[in-house]
Amino acid sequence: MDDNRKIIIRHISRDAGTGAAEERTVHISPVRRWLLYLLLVPGIVILAALGMFFFAVFLGLFAIAAAGFWLRLWWLRRKLQQSVAAAEGEYQVIEDAEIIEMRSDKTESK
Repeated sequence: MDDNRKIIIRHISRDAGTGAAEERTVHISPVRRWLLYLLLVPGIVILAALGMFFFAVFLGLFAIAAAGFWLRLWWLRRKLQQSVAAAEGEYQVIEDAEIIEMRSDKTESK
């Protein structure tokens, strides 16, 4: 009845001297199979929870980086729009300018 649900492992090895193949069959009892399930299921659940945790951390860090990148682009776009608005205002071209140099009367003593 339980023959269809058996786990059968075959191990084939070769003799180094003769090269003849030797086959051994290992049968796993139902008790060992359930013990294996009892160990694997909590392990898989723990690994899945850790995977979700690290994915959530990665997603949060990605969201913070994306928000910082978006904020930087918004700031640069705002500065660009301000400079374009300043350039479109009224202005005058100065063709002749005089440079005035201002000096103080204080002399430096050494």
